[in-house]
Amino acid sequence: MRNLRFIGALLIALFSVVTYYCRRSTNPVTGEVQHVSMSAEQEIALGLHAAPQMAQQYGGLSQNVEVAQRVKQIGQKIVASSAASKSPYRFDFHLLADPTTVNAFALPGGQIFITEGILRQLKTEGELAGVLGHEVGHVVGRHSAEQVAKSQLTQGLSGAAAVAVYDPERPSTAAAAAGAAMVAKLMTLRFGREDELEADRMAVRFTADAGYDPRAMVGVMQTLERVGGGSPRGPEFTQTHPNPGNRIAEIERAIQAEFPQGPPSGLVQ
Repeated sequence: MRNLRFIGALLIALFSVVTYYCRRSTNPVTGEVQHVSMSAEQEIALGLHAAPQMAQQYGGLSQNVEVAQRVKQIGQKIVASSAASKSPYRFDFHLLADPTTVNAFALPGGQIFITEGILRQLKTEGELAGVLGHEVGHVVGRHSAEQVAKSQLTQGLSGAAAVAVYDPERPSTAAAAAGAAMVAKLMTLRFGREDELEADRMAVRFTADAGYDPRAMVGVMQTLERVGGGSPRGPEFTQTHPNPGNRIAEIERAIQAEFPQGPPSGLVQ
């Protein structure tokens, strides 16, 4: 019986790994070869389907039509002026009515949301552009599609581990199975943090292409650090977002790499 469990676990793990590594796609904007299980059309459909529910969780769309329109204009300017325009996605930008939650996020396919709560904390138009550019980076980087594929892989591997170590005649092995599932979860969180840093680096380029000073992103991180919106409690390793202080260093390195002589003059702060 034990040997059958190990054989079953091995087959589950092998299927998960082979499936993950056989699904490869070249990102048309970044040129990166990625492991994804969804097409761009599926990403767009998923984002459009989820958008109303996500908006409802944050009090619906803002009734401040003028500000919401400005958010859309800045977002579309970032897309039209940058390499993001080469992507197949249908970008749309939404201002959410939630006045207290400090958050912005992107759904797969181009649906991007920002709360009134974070907008009130931003000091300049350049900072708003930095936030929107970061979310555009998530979409262009296909981070949601990558996370789906990685989640399928880690779930398969953790399932295989659970099958291998769990013995119904020895209930104590359930703890080991739970531990395997936790390792899989931490792996997924690790990927998420790296996605955040990649989105920051892309935002440096996207905002500058649209005429905004990427150094404004440093101000965004300082704001997040101050209000605690970008760093939930607990060790950084267990969080999906890197510590804002660490992101500042990464943003400054990205700016230096993109503009060795400093950003061009005349950019909007």
